[in-house]
Amino acid sequence: MSLKILHTADWHLGKRLDYFSRFDEQKEVLDEIVQIADQEQVDLVIVAGDLFDAFNPPVEAIELLYKTLKRLTKNGSRPVIAIAGNHDSPDRVDAPDSLARDCGIIFAGKPNMKFNPYQVEGGFEITKGDIGFLEIKLPGHDFPIRLLITAFANEHRLKEYLGEDEQIGLNEVLSKKWSSLADLYCDDQGANILVSHLYMNKKGGPVLEEPDGEKPLRIGFADTVYTECIPPQIQYTALGHLHRYQEVGGHLAPVIYSSSPLCYSFSEAGQDKKVVIVTLEPHKEAVYKAINIQSGKKLIRKKFHSVTDAIDWLTVNQDCLVELTLVSETSLTQGEKKRIEDSHPGIIYIIPEVNSSATYQNEPISRRSKSINENFSDYFRYRNNDQSPSEELIALFNEVLGTQTEKEN
Repeated sequence: MSLKILHTADWHLGKRLDYFSRFDEQKEVLDEIVQIADQEQVDLVIVAGDLFDAFNPPVEAIELLYKTLKRLTKNGSRPVIAIAGNHDSPDRVDAPDSLARDCGIIFAGKPNMKFNPYQVEGGFEITKGDIGFLEIKLPGHDFPIRLLITAFANEHRLKEYLGEDEQIGLNEVLSKKWSSLADLYCDDQGANILVSHLYMNKKGGPVLEEPDGEKPLRIGFADTVYTECIPPQIQYTALGHLHRYQEVGGHLAPVIYSSSPLCYSFSEAGQDKKVVIVTLEPHKEAVYKAINIQSGKKLIRKKFHSVTDAIDWLTVNQDCLVELTLVSETSLTQGEKKRIEDSHPGIIYIIPEVNSSATYQNEPISRRSKSINENFSDYFRYRNNDQSPSEELIALFNEVLGTQTEKEN
């Protein structure tokens, strides 16, 4: 009997888009993931890091995580593996471990997590455990599942938890660790999986795009892990960190980023979000398919050259979050800005862009030869992407200037 796995990652519970809460969308999308797991009748669920968006997430995000993971376990009959990403506190992820185990949830907060054998009452059994490794026996399956598990690991965190020499690079450390575990535990009589949260790429391959808010994970290429580090025994590598669904390549078996379940920045606008369903059997190639997630608001970037056109589009397209760019030669008046904001509940950013035909040139003219209004206009254009101040703003400036002159007199 083959094994079916649901691979997801980068939930970022508690994340906001600027001031805009995504919590209701997160509840909807996690409901959909639970439904997919049940409809596909998966045997195992993997959440490959960035469970939360911050080390200290809001209470509602913590409650949503635990409730969702418990639903995914189907009362302890289905194991759920959830690891820490770079946005997670390792200690927070590990904290509920003793209670979580009884529910069928297996947490891994630190790269040196030691797994011990135990059995969930009426459910699966962890038959072998080690640092960064566990073996699971599921009822109704005649072969074990072996998992190499490494929570978020850059060079600093890996040295901190594994005590490695500072001169040894991340690739060397992980390659050595994974190979030793695979050689010891992963023969061809079971299903062999690697789970991690890191920036992994094919050696010599193109640089993979990282989403906004994730780039600090990797300084230069010091924290890049190459797929050549993955042991040959591994049949599927379940990754988290990059928010776009993609197969990395560079290994005999699939190396997959499942994607985040929602678009979390406008750099992700237009991306289809997915979960991955993987079918595995011992000594066979993994078969996998990506399922599009339907929940959540679309993030859309739009550019207009007139306020009227912008409002017309916004009025028709209400159920989305918008980054709006307005091209003009003068700044928006307060009245225009209010009309735009009143036309749509999901405008996150309004970005002014100067018309290229009105590009301001720095002229070598002394400010003393210009009027105070001209100097104000020059300064405003300097600070606002070459856009000229509106007549309304100039009138306000003159009003303030007149008030100041009366005081001085």
